Amino acid sequence: MNPGISPDFMPRVRWREPMAAHTSWRAGGPADMFFSPRDIEDLAAFLRTLPAEIPVYWVGLGSNLLVRDGGIRGVVVATPGAFTRIERRSQTRIYCEASVPCARIARGCTNWGLAQGEFFSGIPGTLGGALAMNAGAFGDETWRHVHRVEMLDRLGQRHQRSPQEFRIGYRQVALAAAGSGLEEWFIAAELQFEPGTSAQVGSVRALTELRRQTQPLGEWSCGSVFRNPPGDHAARLIEAAGLKGYRIGDAVVSDKHANFIINEGHASAQELEQLIGHVQQSVERVFGIRLEPEVRIIGESVSAPAGAQDH
Repeated sequence: MNPGISPDFMPRVRWREPMAAHTSWRAGGPADMFFSPRDIEDLAAFLRTLPAEIPVYWVGLGSNLLVRDGGIRGVVVATPGAFTRIERRSQTRIYCEASVPCARIARGCTNWGLAQGEFFSGIPGTLGGALAMNAGAFGDETWRHVHRVEMLDRLGQRHQRSPQEFRIGYRQVALAAAGSGLEEWFIAAELQFEPGTSAQVGSVRALTELRRQTQPLGEWSCGSVFRNPPGDHAARLIEAAGLKGYRIGDAVVSDKHANFIINEGHASAQELEQLIGHVQQSVERVFGIRLEPEVRIIGESVSAPAGAQDH
């Protein structure tokens, strides 16, 4: 794919870029085109050059993403290194661009004496991804703290939007109306918190330690794989179904936290996706509950070679 990109952008374009290098699962095939913008203005100018039929995908830390082994037909916009500004706007509000890691938001709230931001320490991705899926941890959610968002559309136009313009649910967010009529992506948000006591502000360390003790941090995973069903926890159901330690190749259900699937070294995206499917089928067979993936699965599959066998 070569859509006739301006020479001005070519230093920041890579072709057939392996997505395994850009996802926390360390798996996935190549993206046709991989673009790393310098800033929002650079990205807006780039988007204006793209034909409308070329799909665009955004990748931050790649922590909630499975790219199939056949790769991505289209353009991946890689935001790490750009959109990283975070600043205090008032006594209770902070402004964050989309590539700011959620853990940095939690630390910022601590430094500024703000309570309620500590839950961000449990989200392994960036603010952009947290906005797109209403990510949450430790009983709180991103959109409970959104005062306004800034978005960018396919024509490079910026839009200021309020929470009232979105349908917001558990791990899902969508514009309530057509908006600009074009695809739009989150590029920044103003977040609202409360002045905190020293005890509240200090709880970030405790939550970080709790996460370290209960989750397989430091291993290749996407974070939580499945949404919690109403009134229950995905991890409890998976463990009760006897699936801890179950593997397909190097894809393994974590012994430490059953809602984590680990790549122990050489798992393919196909093996990871097969294990996701096996967990869904097993839990549904035992409990009658169909777990819904929290992880985004994109890209094209590859055909299994002749004579290949299931693990």
